[in-house]
Amino acid sequence: METLELPGIVHLRNGKGATLALAEASDGPELLKFYRAMPEEDRLVLTDDVTTADWLGRFLAKLESGEAISVVGKVGGAIRGEVTLHRALHGWSRHVGEIRLNVDRAARGQGLGLELARQIVKLAIDRGIDKLVAHMVDSQIAAQRTFAKLGFHQEAELPGHVKDIHGKKRDLLIYANDVSQIWSAMESLLGDFRPDRATR
Repeated sequence: METLELPGIVHLRNGKGATLALAEASDGPELLKFYRAMPEEDRLVLTDDVTTADWLGRFLAKLESGEAISVVGKVGGAIRGEVTLHRALHGWSRHVGEIRLNVDRAARGQGLGLELARQIVKLAIDRGIDKLVAHMVDSQIAAQRTFAKLGFHQEAELPGHVKDIHGKKRDLLIYANDVSQIWSAMESLLGDFRPDRATR
């Protein structure tokens, strides 16, 4: 399965073009705007409060150190989706990466999430990651279906492990798979939908 050279353009199901690029410090204000516009329901169980300047500072520091790699998807110059690979640079789980994917509601169902996931998996492979995990809570049914389509399967459930932004305890689900199997699953999905691509 070929991958896009970043930055590059993909064409979505609605015919619009989306620019995919590695996130940089200059994207900070637009990232905050993207997450602050996200409905509270979608932010309810994110691992951090992504609407604060403190979060942005920590996030950009992780990009600088290499602990995190992020790809943003822009439509009309505005961020409509973002995916991050979090990884340990040292220690016994340095071959494992955690993927976090968020797409604006208005942009869902157009293939942007799949394109972002495809790019981050390729970046994970390039950096020696063998296994990817995704964390979500029991109420995130749509997210569970999405990651299942991408080749992930549930490996664990931790009851009451997560407190949402209102303090309610929720069960944490851990989905995972080897990157080679995720890659194959995405290739199968792209067999049904293969948007035109153009590298910059």
